[in-house]
Amino acid sequence: MTQPYVLQGSGISVRFGGVRALSGVDLGVRAGEVCGLIGPNGAGKTTLFDVLSGIRRPDRGRMLLDGVDITRRSPVWRARHGMRRTFQRQQLFGQLTVADNVLVAQEWRGGGGGLAADLLALPTRRRRERERRERGGRLIEDCGLGPLGTAYAGGLPAGRARMVELARALADPPRVLLLDEPASGMSAPERERLAAVVRRLAAEEGCAVLLVEHNVAFVMDLCTRVVVLDLGTVLAEGTAAEVRANPLVREAYLGA
Repeated sequence: MTQPYVLQGSGISVRFGGVRALSGVDLGVRAGEVCGLIGPNGAGKTTLFDVLSGIRRPDRGRMLLDGVDITRRSPVWRARHGMRRTFQRQQLFGQLTVADNVLVAQEWRGGGGGLAADLLALPTRRRRERERRERGGRLIEDCGLGPLGTAYAGGLPAGRARMVELARALADPPRVLLLDEPASGMSAPERERLAAVVRRLAAEEGCAVLLVEHNVAFVMDLCTRVVVLDLGTVLAEGTAAEVRANPLVREAYLGA
């Protein structure tokens, strides 16, 4: 029996003036699935991510999270209900260390006990802080950033900065993870580490992962399902082998 979608977009349409960015797009991702979204520049991939994450409201269509309509919910609401996103352009806090970039993603939950707990350093507050730091430390190690925990994020090369963004997105365990060009600027070993983290997240924690990426080989190797956008519509979807063999995809994007 096919699992239902955790996150689903139905009939999504977006226009910018006279330009049609998305037209009736249907897309969903299931728990434990890694789904790739590919297509030529201008296909509407980032616009679709903006809609799914709540940054942009569609002209038509709706988004469902576990079957509940979230079309009018804010990005903050979506993030606090398990949706996480990284961006095409790096969005780190450059003046903070790598460790603090990861820790800050857990601060919205609070420490418990309010100001009194802060001032008195109550045991419950100390325990929560210890748990946060332990999880942050594990993520930093998993993402290959162990020696860089005390380094300032603003001075990192692109590939390492991408891994910090990934660790931060995972700091508060996600149910849905949207990755916008996560392998951009990465070396081959960094891409391998990224793929390993994403596979483990999907397989062991049941996270639904949707990623946009121009590195087609990376997508085909990592993703269990691939969706191809072209001119704001879904051109094809299927397994990596099915998408590779599709003549419409080869003509529009992959080439001979």
